[in-house]
Amino acid sequence: MTAQQLWDLFTHADGPAVPFEAWAFGGAPDELAALVLAGRKTATSSAGALYRLKNEPFPAAGEYSVILDSKGQAVCVIRTTQVWVMPFNRVPASHAWKEGEGDRSLVHWQAVHRAFFSDALSRAGLLFTEDTEVVCEEFEVVFRP
Repeated sequence: MTAQQLWDLFTHADGPAVPFEAWAFGGAPDELAALVLAGRKTATSSAGALYRLKNEPFPAAGEYSVILDSKGQAVCVIRTTQVWVMPFNRVPASHAWKEGEGDRSLVHWQAVHRAFFSDALSRAGLLFTEDTEVVCEEFEVVFRP
């Protein structure tokens, strides 16, 4: 099912008539989408510099997204509930837990995200540091097919 088809199902089921973004998680889209559907993943993070480079706004509370798998198929609709920005080395263990990956520890989160952000920023001609600005986002699943 496409993002638009899932969105149409959601909005016809008394969902809001507002815009949405469709995107897949980086790194392991299928695994991370499965964690969302299982209720284990309720947060994500991204490098703030990549938003600025593309002149895109940061996510905001109240926004809706259609989560896609690695084949571009729609998995569910989420609504962002909180967003905050902080340096990589200040992201708290509570956020790592909500991201739901691996053993959910801050050590695991830092290792995975240090590598992910380093690669993504390098491809954009930018450098990762421990002070790299991270956009932390919490969300809830509001619709699944």
